[in-house]
Formats: sequence, structure tokens, C-alpha cells
Amino acid sequence: MSEKRRDHRGRILHNGEIQLSNGRYRFKYVDEMGKERCVYSWRLDHNDATPKGKRRTLSLREMEKKIQADHFEQIATNGGNMTVLELVEKYTSTKTGVRPTTVAGYGTVINLLKKDPFGKRRIDTVRISDAKCWLIHLQQVEKKSYSSIHSIRGVLRPAFQLAVDDDLIRKNPFQFQLMEVVVNDSVTREAISRAEERKFLRFVKEDPHFCRYYEGIYILFKTGLRISEFCGLTISDIDFKEHTINIDHQLQKKSKIGYYIQETKTTSGTRKIPMTADVEECFRKIIEKRNPPKAEPMVDGKSGFLYFDKNESICYSLHWEHYFQHIIQKYNNTYKVQMPVITPHVCRHTYCSNMAKSGMNPKALQYLMGHSEISVTLNTYTHVNLEDAREEIARIQVV
Repeated sequence: MSEKRRDHRGRILHNGEIQLSNGRYRFKYVDEMGKERCVYSWRLDHNDATPKGKRRTLSLREMEKKIQADHFEQIATNGGNMTVLELVEKYTSTKTGVRPTTVAGYGTVINLLKKDPFGKRRIDTVRISDAKCWLIHLQQVEKKSYSSIHSIRGVLRPAFQLAVDDDLIRKNPFQFQLMEVVVNDSVTREAISRAEERKFLRFVKEDPHFCRYYEGIYILFKTGLRISEFCGLTISDIDFKEHTINIDHQLQKKSKIGYYIQETKTTSGTRKIPMTADVEECFRKIIEKRNPPKAEPMVDGKSGFLYFDKNESICYSLHWEHYFQHIIQKYNNTYKVQMPVITPHVCRHTYCSNMAKSGMNPKALQYLMGHSEISVTLNTYTHVNLEDAREEIARIQVV
């Protein structure tokens, strides 16, 4: 019988194990693809001390157990040697038929991972603590906003879940609550008061330059439409006989794509909403004053858009964002009492809050806003303060 192989301390070595001349241990094995692989450690057993000046890793036999467990559970060794970047690229390649905005979001995350060392990490080496520390680094060092980190994690989590489903790794390291890790520093878009709304609208109406946008801004305040929904409206969407606004699409624009029509944000976003007399009058004035190019532009089969800029291009969300910025700047340069930041989305918040404070049925308000979940209507858009609470108590108090 041949003598059993031993290490420098006289311990018997198992099949595949060897101690090199420098004292390091090696285990050789064949992976699931039939390729010969090796792992190394300065320690044979978990009780061994790490030699001075050497990095502490798992002992060789701890590595062996993991390899054997992976083989038994058909988990690819070393995560299939796939990096985080490669995993995300593979995941995004499986997402067909998504919106252009979603594709752009994928591109942003991929570009980040190409520059960040985290993208080069092998997926099986990423632990939950590593994922958390990386997101904290993005916020505290890279100064990424909470919303940006939320979007990044929104791609990484399903990507790692794909790796779990493909038996590349055992556990998804991004399966945790984001708010427990990074600080939500998002600025809440507050609804403005009724008095501020009246002052703002009056200023726009009386301004010799910005008065051209008055009807559109009034409609945003009085309907709660998303700005992309409003920009997508055509003459045929305004039904003066039934006194309704048809909302079944939105107008978008991307630099590499140009204008395009997109479905509403959710299935609940497709709706018809009633027009009040004042809103209807605003639409009549918009249609009466609209000045389209000689060749009426068509986007994905739709034409008859309501607003055009000085270059005869269809007005889309970015136009209106700029209009609001310039109006606020001029207002605050005119009056000592400053107006808070107002955007098209603040108009939407304000409408929803006003309707909620007026006692509108929450389900009816959910329908008007085009929300898929009632929680969004109740928690995100209804801004109630102490005075609102006092008025409500006084209203329902039984004498």
C-alpha cells in the first residue's frame, strides 16, 4: 500500500489536495462543464491560523465543501465566472418590449457599472453586506440621490434574482428594504395652497408674455393631468358634446428617438374625465388660438396637437417645465413674498389634494388621477396639515 500524502504538519491530505513548496494549499477539481479548476488557501482547516502577512480567506476544506454543495445542488461554481456587469447586461437583454424610458434606465445602470469597480465583481462573491455598502457608497461618496439609487437597485435586484433562478448563485444579495440602508433624501413635491394657486394663475393671466400659456396651466391645475398626458392631447380627444377628455396615450420625446406616442403610465391611466365649464372654455380658447405648421405634424398616427413652440415643433413636457421655471423666476423677481417651486407635477399634486380636502370619494379621485393603487392617491398626493385637520374635526363634530 502506498504511503498517504501529508502536509508539512503531518496531516493526511485528501484526494485533489496538495501543499505547495511555499506552504500554500491547492485543491484541484473538475467543474460541471468538464473543465479542470483549482482553488487555493493558506489554511487547510478552519482552525488553522493565517500566515503573517497573508490575506485571510476560507480554508481549503471550507472551499471544498462549498464546491461539493454547489455540485450537489447544481449551482454553477464561481457563479459561472460572471461579473455583475455581465449579469446586468444579460438580464436587460431578456427584457424585450419595454418602454424607451426603461431602456434608457437600463443604459444608465450599465454605464455606471462599466466605470465602477463593483461591476467587475464576480457575482458569487457579492454578499448582502457588500450590496448594502455599495449603495451607501453611491449615496455618501458618489452623491447619488435616493431616487437614483432606488432605480439602480431596481435593476440589480431582478438581475441577481435571474442568477438565482439560473442556479448561478444561491441567494439574492439585493433582497432587502432599501430604506433600511440609505437615507431617503427625496424632496417631497408639496401641493401649493389655494391662495398661492390663485396668485400664480392671476400672474400668468396678466403677464403680457406668459398669458399665452394661461389656459394650459389652468387646465393642469383643474384636471390633475400628467404633463405627458396633456401634451399628448389632440383636438379629437376633447369631446365638447359629452364634455369629456379622452386620455389613452401620452406624448414623449427622446433625443435619439424623437417624438413618439406611448401608452398611459398604467392601465388605470386610460380613462375619460369630465370637463367642468371653465376647463371646457380653456380648451375652446386653446383650439381657437392654436397655430400649427402648414403641414400638420403627425406622431405615430396622431395629429392635431394643441401647442407648438416658436420653431413649429410640438410642445412636450420639457417645454412646459421651462415655461414654469421662467414664470416662477419672473414672479419672484417682481414680488417680495416668494412663490414656492411650481412644476406641472405640482399642479397635479395640488389638484389631488384640493379634491381630497373637498371630501371627494377616494375611489372617484383614484379614477380621475389614473392611479393603479388607492394607496398612491391617499398617501402620495394628499397633503394635509394641522389646519386641514382642525377644519375636518370642526366639520364632523357632533354638537
